[in-house]
Amino acid sequence: MSDTPNTNRRLWNEWSDAFQALWNADTAEGGLPPAPCPLTPDADGVHPDVVPAPAGVEFVELGCGGGQASVGTAAEGADRVVGVDFSAAQLEHARRLRDCYGVDAQFVAGDVTTLPLADDAFDVAFSGWVVQMIERLDAYLSEARRVLRADGVLGFDVPHPFYECFDPATESIERSYHGPPHREITIDERYDANLIVFDRPVSDLHNALVDAGFDVRRVLEPGSDDPEAYDDDPLDSNRPSLMAKVPRTLRFWATVR
Repeated sequence: MSDTPNTNRRLWNEWSDAFQALWNADTAEGGLPPAPCPLTPDADGVHPDVVPAPAGVEFVELGCGGGQASVGTAAEGADRVVGVDFSAAQLEHARRLRDCYGVDAQFVAGDVTTLPLADDAFDVAFSGWVVQMIERLDAYLSEARRVLRADGVLGFDVPHPFYECFDPATESIERSYHGPPHREITIDERYDANLIVFDRPVSDLHNALVDAGFDVRRVLEPGSDDPEAYDDDPLDSNRPSLMAKVPRTLRFWATVR
């Protein structure tokens, strides 16, 4: 059996404080840390004909990390919000963010491929830059479908697999789009574990959703051909000039079939 979940859990437990400090680095003194809701009309890649408004929904964030999407959705008036993550350190940050905002959200420890949640419990499930770290994609999608209601919506985004073929410094292709998806990323030599990711082609992600019982409603590659439309991101090796040529993010919205 692969040790990918344990390796990634160990990395996130070590990296969590540094990662969240970078995420919150631009927070004004006395201000609230960022907690964007993925369901608001102004959120990147939202389509009103697919994605419900946050007010009144029951929402689960699968792989919630520091809880930003969960807290942001709770702040927008969701009836119930649950975040699930396998990293105890990340969940500590999520609970602190919840208390900072003064909203009602539950954060529970669990693996997104074996969720500790009831069947047919949620209207919307969302994962932000999580699916690329999941080895058993079919198990993740099966569990997402199980906890969603008959008309439920699943949204997730990943680093675009084509962008991941490029060296962001030289903007040259350094690996094949058709190569093995498994890859290890060294975040910092001080950490005991590397981050294990799976750069699956767009077609593999789309077909896995269909095979799991979802109808794919939107496939999105947000971006602009203007480098000035992007900011350097302290959380990643983003390069505005490369992002103006190659999409950085790939997002799916799908509904239960």
